[in-house]
Amino acid sequence: MRYSEIIRKTAETDIKLTLLLDGTGRSEIDSGCGFLDHMLTLFAKHGGFELTVNCKGDTYVDMHHTCEDIGICLGKAFAEALGDKRGIKRYGDITLPMDEALILCAVDISGRGGYYENLPIPAKKVGAFDTELVYEFFTAFAQNAGITLHIRRLAGRNSHHIIEGAFKAVARALKAAVSIDEKNADSVPSTKGCL
Repeated sequence: MRYSEIIRKTAETDIKLTLLLDGTGRSEIDSGCGFLDHMLTLFAKHGGFELTVNCKGDTYVDMHHTCEDIGICLGKAFAEALGDKRGIKRYGDITLPMDEALILCAVDISGRGGYYENLPIPAKKVGAFDTELVYEFFTAFAQNAGITLHIRRLAGRNSHHIIEGAFKAVARALKAAVSIDEKNADSVPSTKGCL
């Protein structure tokens, strides 16, 4: 079973997160930020992951620490649940429409964490959520998961749609990348023999 439970407690956040890669898309999310809850709920649904997140953060300051630390925990959970990455397809990509927004995402579960984006978001806020935190979340996630993550906005005007399209696209690309390649289920997808 490809499962992980991450507990992270700092002076800024107290997080418990569980992840089951081979799930049904069910989630229970309480991040303290409604918009982030919405993004993580649809991330779980579109990835087919079972995800629980409970975070008590210093949201009286702002959402920065909560958003970044959940990204860290989710990344660590992916890395742990994947283990030695034996049998995975490794790569995933999608061009995903979200109304007028069109998002390209490509993922390589490379063992080398990096987030590379061209994802301009017109508004500074969506509800109480600072849109610059999308970058912080995906950077923390990619670095801690050990994945190479590319996201590009090909079209879009509505900030909510752009961000939602990005979360859905990452989920769908990851769903493909973590899936098992039945023909090569006993090997690691690298000429190095490890990832």
